[in-house]
Amino acid sequence: MISVCTYCGVGCEIDVEVENNMIKKIKPLKNGISSGGELCIKGKYGYDFLDYRLKNHLVSYEFIKKNANDMPFSLQVRLANLIEYDERFYSAPFSLAVDLTAWKLKEIINKNSSNSIACIGGARTNIESAWFFQHFARKILKTPHIDNCARVCHSPSLSGLKMSIGEGASSVDFDSIFDAETIFVIGSNTTEAHPMVASRIIKAKRKGAKLIVVDVREIPLMKFADISVILPFESNLLFLNAIAKELIQKDLINKEFIKNRCVKFDKYKELILKDRYSKEFFKKLKGFEKISAQIEEIAKLITKKTIFTWGLGITEHIDGTESVNAISNLAMLTGNFKKGAGVLPLRGQNNVQGACDVGCLPYYLPDYIRPKEDEIGLMTPDIIDAILDNKIKAIINMGEDILHIHPNQNKIHKAFEKLEFLAVLEVMENEITKKADIVFGVKSGYEKEGVFVNAERRLHLTKPLIKSNLPDDWEVLQAIAKKFNENVNFNLSKEVFEECTKEVKRFAGATYERLEKKPLQWPIKEDGTDSPILHLEKFSTPDGKGHFHYYKYHLRGEVKDLIEGKKNWYLNSGRALPQYNNAAQTKKSEKLNTKYSDDVLLVNEIHKKEISSKVKLKSKYGESEILNVKFTNKVRPYTLFTTFHFAKNKINFLFGDEADHKVKTARFKSVKVEVINVN
Repeated sequence: MISVCTYCGVGCEIDVEVENNMIKKIKPLKNGISSGGELCIKGKYGYDFLDYRLKNHLVSYEFIKKNANDMPFSLQVRLANLIEYDERFYSAPFSLAVDLTAWKLKEIINKNSSNSIACIGGARTNIESAWFFQHFARKILKTPHIDNCARVCHSPSLSGLKMSIGEGASSVDFDSIFDAETIFVIGSNTTEAHPMVASRIIKAKRKGAKLIVVDVREIPLMKFADISVILPFESNLLFLNAIAKELIQKDLINKEFIKNRCVKFDKYKELILKDRYSKEFFKKLKGFEKISAQIEEIAKLITKKTIFTWGLGITEHIDGTESVNAISNLAMLTGNFKKGAGVLPLRGQNNVQGACDVGCLPYYLPDYIRPKEDEIGLMTPDIIDAILDNKIKAIINMGEDILHIHPNQNKIHKAFEKLEFLAVLEVMENEITKKADIVFGVKSGYEKEGVFVNAERRLHLTKPLIKSNLPDDWEVLQAIAKKFNENVNFNLSKEVFEECTKEVKRFAGATYERLEKKPLQWPIKEDGTDSPILHLEKFSTPDGKGHFHYYKYHLRGEVKDLIEGKKNWYLNSGRALPQYNNAAQTKKSEKLNTKYSDDVLLVNEIHKKEISSKVKLKSKYGESEILNVKFTNKVRPYTLFTTFHFAKNKINFLFGDEADHKVKTARFKSVKVEVINVN
């Protein structure tokens, strides 16, 4: 049976052996378009979670205790149908869980307003559920507060690209990597986070492409690179602007492309040439002096056909939007929007591109239509503040473990204690289900029919690999919507998708029938013609032009410490290949857990005499639990790295509210910490 991997944004096609309604083996689909016929270890072995998944709908004891007396008699008598499940929850029939949810939401709306409810999630389920989720928020609950986990990852990519080229998405398909002459990777540990993209990059390199890899630590992809750049923390914009300045000063720009395809260049040129920071500035930073010469070589290489690709090492900073925009500037300066050239943000979740496309954002309706100003909702960090301010009373959460993967967890936990009501739609028990009033067990990606959109804008149609009696997310939401006397009556995922395509014009020509034959990349015309490469003749901006924008780098963090001769510990966080995000699914696989069973803190070997084998980390926001230390030369002195997969370690308690200036994506890639030895 053929389906799509349920993990990262590559969207690998999989070939699955099923026996007695159980997955026995997953192999790569030999002719997989997105996968390239390969598969990483998560894709191969990360299906054991199906034996441990939520199989019930749950209602907390605390919810019943607080609310039973206020319920209408017709609901009170049905509480006899609740059965003890564990120390926190009853197991409840689906209809009762739906009725309790609808009753409580109505009560909160009547006491407060529709704006007292927020809906968060949508990037871990299919297009049908993501589209219905925002519809449920805006049309049924009538709240503008709808967001998804792009808030903690690639919202700056959408923001930075949209202002320059009009689409906040990849301009190329993955196979364009084979047509590139230069591949520029920055802020992406690609072999760990997007393995099948890394595989293409390595193959392209072996066939003659030049490879530039830029990060704050040594990563595996660097052993294949022609140029490996190790940057100080939080210096992306400084570095990217310096390359742009070098291109202009050395007359390496594509003048014809800029003249015919772009606007605002003269102003941009004036400002970038006046920028006090340039390649020479790196000569003042001890240990980073050679970056100046590397910038000269990089500027020459990216005049060729170049694909610029990046991950959260770019976006999870206070200047994430500006850095993405700076990458777009480099692509426009060098005319790199053509076959074998363009921009490729590496999306993290299996449907985070799709969730944004269909409007699971507070400032975009489906198809990136801007709502009226008074209909723009709150972003997730603002929702947390609004809970603490007693303005948000209830959260509907669909597949997003806010109590683990978001920053400033002390603050978030405090906020969630104040919530009057929390309903969660989930596949696995995790940190947020522990706090929920009502939990709906829903189908996983391997159990349902629907469309997922990957990081190359490709729509994949999935079919159920195994049968499940649980509802899909959209079916839960529709059941609740009907209790609001809303006339919604979809019977099949296909019907939801057809309604979605009426609003999302970039999906216009996508049908289940066409997607069964071949996955398609949006925009998809009415006749089914899709678009592997964007911006070949004009950009997606209102005037069709590429817009240059200049943003100034602001001295801070490690760079400032280097100038001032100070030494502080800085922590950087990310993923490990065997685990995925909150590890709720992957930690259930023995084969994955034997590869990586706990978050480990990487520390430079020079610190062996001062740092013990077990430590705690402390920032001004919170404190981690005890972490095992691994000494290595892969990180620099006074810089640390760890993953955030295991909630028990409280890694995200260390990060605060510092975030991207425009879209509030957290600064996960740099926080000043104190290292506390514990043995």
